[in-house]
Amino acid sequence: MVPWGVSGEIMEISSGSFTILETVARIKGPSGIVDISLRQEWPVRTSRRVQGKLPPLIPLITGQRVIDSLFPVAKGGTVAVPGPFGSGKTVVQHQLSKWADSDIVVYVGCGERGNEMTEILTTFPELQDPKSGKPLMERTILIANTSNMPVAAREASIYTGITIAEYYRDMGYGIALMADSTSRWAEALREISGRLEEMPGEEGYPAYLGRRLSEFYERSGNSKVFGTPERIGSITIVGAVSPPGGDISEPVSQNTLRVTRVFWALDSSLASRRHFPSINWLNSYSLYQSELLPWFSKNVSEKWPEIYRNSMSILQKESELQEVVQLVGYDALPDREKVVLDTARMIREDFLQQSAFDEIDQFCSMQKQYMMLQSILHLGEKEDEAVLKGASMNSIQQMKCRNMISRMKEVKDSDFQKYHDELREAIDTEITDVLRRL
Repeated sequence: MVPWGVSGEIMEISSGSFTILETVARIKGPSGIVDISLRQEWPVRTSRRVQGKLPPLIPLITGQRVIDSLFPVAKGGTVAVPGPFGSGKTVVQHQLSKWADSDIVVYVGCGERGNEMTEILTTFPELQDPKSGKPLMERTILIANTSNMPVAAREASIYTGITIAEYYRDMGYGIALMADSTSRWAEALREISGRLEEMPGEEGYPAYLGRRLSEFYERSGNSKVFGTPERIGSITIVGAVSPPGGDISEPVSQNTLRVTRVFWALDSSLASRRHFPSINWLNSYSLYQSELLPWFSKNVSEKWPEIYRNSMSILQKESELQEVVQLVGYDALPDREKVVLDTARMIREDFLQQSAFDEIDQFCSMQKQYMMLQSILHLGEKEDEAVLKGASMNSIQQMKCRNMISRMKEVKDSDFQKYHDELREAIDTEITDVLRRL
């Protein structure tokens, strides 16, 4: 409880019950005697110091398949989540707040609607923390700054949230900070800058917008903190951006993308089709992928890098084939290309799509994710082999094991290994039957 910058000899320390303002200890330092209370004060716009930053080598497991498998974020990393109105930014952040592998969640509602904060207050106490078994609200801190509050408070809310996160990071905890939304914070900066009669920059935002955003995101990181015993804490920042009309070429989105290393591109067309999470797999990226692959290879499977590359390659090829389908139609495609489209459809609908309201599907462990993706790719490889030997896509599409692929989401983690083995056996058996009938 000794504040940063205070050192010396403990003159006295008290026991008993105290308020946060009462003196509990006195320390004699070079500048004299300092009274210590249970409260610490810190300027929110100044970052707290650490011994050093550590490389991002451990992923933040979220239980969301499209994130963990394709676009992972490291503990201590930074994420930008831009998207138009109604594309699911808040839903993604709520899911991360519920299921992310962090000790404490700091949720900053900056200039958002009051009903979103109300939803957290009503749903989180009913949810159970998978680690402790206690209500999720006990590890969640809310900074409520709705759109009807003063503009100066909105500008300070982001800094308040990151300073609280740093306070707990210095205790050795892993923090996930959800900033919803930095666009409203930037609008507050613009309004304050206008009242101060400062020279405006692009679209009226202050010329120092990029620097302020950089300072905020730079306070993230996986850090070795001061104190004994030796501790390591992390702050992972997930910042939502609400560009007007979904145009990410505007200043806030561009300055955010410049300093963050993960980009989850939310797609309103996916959201309108009820595809959750509505993260576009063609436009998104994660610059942590190469640094995290060794962790996945060691803790999930040695085949993980190969499965990841194959999955992304199939989704990319599907996008190219869709353009051909628009011109000549699906029936004109060769059967091998139909296999690619079929495998990509299974990846999209049976793996990437995930229900936030299903008790089993709302969280998916890494082992289950690996086996689901492995099963889909295994079926795709067997289909390709069968087509090369003369089988038709019509006969392949009538196989019953395809229904088992669709039901993978409904199987509990504890039962999935058995289900996975039965599914692979069914795939091999039915492909053999198709080839025998030729």
